[in-house]
Amino acid sequence: MFLRQLTYLIALDRCRHFSRAAESCGVSQPALSAGIRQLENELGITIIQRNRRFYGLTEEGKRVLVWARQTLAALDGLKQEAAFAQDIAGGSLSIGVMPPAIQVVPLLLECFRAAVPALHVEVKVYSSTDITRMLREHNLQLGIMYLDQLPADGVFEARALYAEQHVLAAAASVPLPAGKHCSWAEIASLPLCLLSRNMRSRQLVDAGFRDADVTPTVMLETDALELLHAELLGGRLASILPVAALPERVGLSGLQLRRINGCASPDVGLVRLTQPNTSMLLTRLWDVAQTLNVADIYSV
Repeated sequence: MFLRQLTYLIALDRCRHFSRAAESCGVSQPALSAGIRQLENELGITIIQRNRRFYGLTEEGKRVLVWARQTLAALDGLKQEAAFAQDIAGGSLSIGVMPPAIQVVPLLLECFRAAVPALHVEVKVYSSTDITRMLREHNLQLGIMYLDQLPADGVFEARALYAEQHVLAAAASVPLPAGKHCSWAEIASLPLCLLSRNMRSRQLVDAGFRDADVTPTVMLETDALELLHAELLGGRLASILPVAALPERVGLSGLQLRRINGCASPDVGLVRLTQPNTSMLLTRLWDVAQTLNVADIYSV
């Protein structure tokens, strides 16, 4: 069995197409198909449901895929260990972050690069549920997510970064309740743009309105923060957002902010998969993350 056969299998599952998988691996389609057939022969099982096309993995194939990902993740860790042994200050890191916490990433990367100057980082935006799934599948090494959505099966480690605070935000031209605080009932009469209902941040907002027994006036729903920011800064709609998800130029834009009475404040934190052989790079970055203090930054 060769490592490249495992690479072929992972690529085929990702691309769902023989030609595209072969192209991503830099080999011909016949070479990729032959490699996977050889893997099937060595293991004595059928991994791929196929005719002339790729139809998916068999149940046995899905289990082999899990082992393939674990094997290649372990190999990557071994390579990074060797690099650190040679005092090479580099490596690769994949991070998944939920949309409301995206602005935390530059602060985290600043700390990481101070410790590992040549670090290469890939950042993808996912829901908290997708982050835990991809950590299990070894497609991510770190996640930034709501800690109350972490499965209680003991396979994850977590470190809290900050307690999320939701605020009512609007341009200076939008009339808001006087004072620094407001109620859900006062917010309900305002025209609002909110995050999509499938997002945990929105679910907390909906719970606040529901507990207050009021119905909000929602004019726009989206999973794109950029669109919400445009509506806010344009003075067209008000919004309820986590402080960490507000436009970075709040001070310059003149946005008004109000704290919301009785709003939940879940912890947002850094998450990784618990593993017996964690790479030196990931251990180092995990420890560096402890020095990051964003609690004061994301409070109002």
